[in-house]
Amino acid sequence: MEADKIKQVVQKSYANIATKPSGGCKCSCSSDNSEAISKSIGYSDEQIAVAPEANLGLGCGNPTAISKIKVGETVLDLGCGAGFDAFLAAKKVGDTGKVIGVDMTQEMIDKAKVLAEKYNYKNVGFKWGEIENLPIADNSIDVVISNCVINLAPDKLKVFKEAYRVLKTGGKMYVSDIVLLKDLSKEQRNNEDLIASCVGGALLKDDYIDKVKQAGLTVNILSENKDISKKQYQGLPLESLSLEIIKI
Repeated sequence: MEADKIKQVVQKSYANIATKPSGGCKCSCSSDNSEAISKSIGYSDEQIAVAPEANLGLGCGNPTAISKIKVGETVLDLGCGAGFDAFLAAKKVGDTGKVIGVDMTQEMIDKAKVLAEKYNYKNVGFKWGEIENLPIADNSIDVVISNCVINLAPDKLKVFKEAYRVLKTGGKMYVSDIVLLKDLSKEQRNNEDLIASCVGGALLKDDYIDKVKQAGLTVNILSENKDISKKQYQGLPLESLSLEIIKI
């Protein structure tokens, strides 16, 4: 499927999720509710309570938990959705820090802004933009986080090159994402439901890591969750991969 078509499929799907009163759990094949999904991938009750309406059950890990975010830092959330991980990062950076969320679905950005105001997050801002072409200045970010989003981007190498561009030297990126353990059929690759569910556009694990390295970044594998396949993805050949990525 062509890149523009993939983006249209993703935008339409996540716009629908953002505008539903109860949110949704599109980035999995599970029928569980958002809270149950979030607990299964590492979020605590305390974290979920930070802004429960922002938790749409779309993640495949908890990048803020594995990150080494410090007070006063500037954090960028790629594919921020309704702002759940951005709000958690905001707690870590404190009043002297800043969190920027970027998403290509305007309905998600609108929802995130409403929730930021509702919960009085003054150190968080949200911008419309594609993660392959970030509306962010060079060398301006201390930490990048991303939760189950890069698999949705048609050009993943460009995403990592953009992360390299915006990160300060020594800056780090913490990613939880879906990667494949076995390649999909052409039919599966072009299935719109699988594309929107974080599977159809996913890369094989080794290919994903190679893209990170090609962008000039150093990568450390922090954890691999194969159980997520049975719990949320109906046994498809995939895992959730958590990475620490560093700009040397």
